[in-house]
Amino acid sequence: MNTPILTGTGLWTPENIITNEELVESFNAYASQHEGLALSSVEFVEKASGIQRRYVVDKAGVLDPERMKPRIEERPDEEWSIQCEISCVAARQALETAGRSPEDIDGVIVGCSNLQRAYPAVAVEVQKALGCTGWAYDMNVACSSATFAVANAVQAVQTGFARRVLVINPEITSAHLNFRDRDSHFIFGDACTALLIEADAPQGWEILGCKLATAFSNNIRNNFGFLNRCHEERAQDADKLFRQNGRAVFKEVVPLVARHLQAHLDEVGIPVADVKRFWLHQANRHMNDFIAKMVLGREATLEEAPVILNEFANTSSAGSVIAFHRYHQDLAPGDRGVLCSFGAGYSVGSVIVKRI
Repeated sequence: MNTPILTGTGLWTPENIITNEELVESFNAYASQHEGLALSSVEFVEKASGIQRRYVVDKAGVLDPERMKPRIEERPDEEWSIQCEISCVAARQALETAGRSPEDIDGVIVGCSNLQRAYPAVAVEVQKALGCTGWAYDMNVACSSATFAVANAVQAVQTGFARRVLVINPEITSAHLNFRDRDSHFIFGDACTALLIEADAPQGWEILGCKLATAFSNNIRNNFGFLNRCHEERAQDADKLFRQNGRAVFKEVVPLVARHLQAHLDEVGIPVADVKRFWLHQANRHMNDFIAKMVLGREATLEEAPVILNEFANTSSAGSVIAFHRYHQDLAPGDRGVLCSFGAGYSVGSVIVKRI
């Protein structure tokens, strides 16, 4: 059986940044014109989440109190789609880091919460745009899409079904966020990440194991889909955007993820004390603090559990990969770490790695 190695990562971010101050000003301008809506504040946003700013594909549309959603032009079918475009940027970075070319790739998996169309698969479009051969497909496990996609790539590499697989997470979350909802208008940001998984590479991060789990819950839900057009009266209702029961999610997901991580480390035979770094899903600073404390038995340092959501907000499936992309270079050969993502479904996925 081949040994799967993570050899490269890439990151694309939009040029536009929205600060909490700008976002709150826009929300309050809207709320002040609608009786019964409570105002938001920078203090509320930062205390609730740890988020300070976010990147978005369009700033003006989001901040316009009369619109409060991004303006994204629909492109002709003959042009590369926006998700294909940003995927190629992140993918080329990952390939460059690994010293590979598109012709070396056997498979492309696009995993994200927010696919812009039903078909053809964005992954197949990316495959064509990059110049890869082989196969490609899309998958959606919400915020856990990256780790679930990595697990699929690992299985393909281990069994010889592929030698090299690109995993890409193009998240345009600003398009599914209800910027008129005080409890969630600040949560998300846009980004795209990519990882390259290879067989038996001499350098990189050996993937020691993957573990996936799901448990159905309606506490994080988005009802958007092609059936919406069949019920015109409700096609634009708020449930067609992101919504969650935040308190229930916190109460249920934190112990779920902590138990999952401990079980995975036990299965691989690695003591928690031997894990140098946890690259956790970046949804909420308090969630990550509690998860790390439950796993470690103490509070984690920023070195042990890096935080990027203060800058990026919740980028859905891309978050844990951004954390890895930003904070792995300082680890030494033999050091071990865990990528972990979790979210709607519920779903949780973890990938244990060791630097070669």
